[in-house]
Amino acid sequence: MTRKLTPKQRKFADEYIKSGNAADAARKAGYSKRSARSVGQENLTKPDIKKYIDEQMAEIESSKIADAKEVMEFYTRVLRGEELETVVVGTADGAESIERPPTTKDKTAVAKEILKRYPGNDKLVEQQIRKLKADADIAETKAKLLRGGKDNRQVKTDEYLEGLKAILKDE
Repeated sequence: MTRKLTPKQRKFADEYIKSGNAADAARKAGYSKRSARSVGQENLTKPDIKKYIDEQMAEIESSKIADAKEVMEFYTRVLRGEELETVVVGTADGAESIERPPTTKDKTAVAKEILKRYPGNDKLVEQQIRKLKADADIAETKAKLLRGGKDNRQVKTDEYLEGLKAILKDE
């Protein structure tokens, strides 16, 4: 069973949330300047105060961070051309702000983002993976050709032998 915080404890917790400084929060909550540091630290260990602070922080964070539904709604508004962007354009009289709908490029990008989030999209993912693997194979083959068809061990051995020959030649 949790007990209610006293007005002083609640003020301390609210001030601590704002500043992150326990001693400062204790002073602002009305605790004596002399004991503010120790009272502040002690208050942070009290389960009821800690729980209140954690709940308030969770509420603050949840209101600041978009959830998946909010993101999907935004993507949908962009895709449908309902979300407008403010753009500054040059005019004969200087500059002017105008509202413009999303471009085809913007709509295509959000359409891809929406499709990523729906099941049954495995074919698209498989195609992307195959393309990435093919690109990697091509890059590896090009690198091998640049090394004269040799793998890394062979190149290092050849370089080592060439270095030895050069040393022996100088002696």
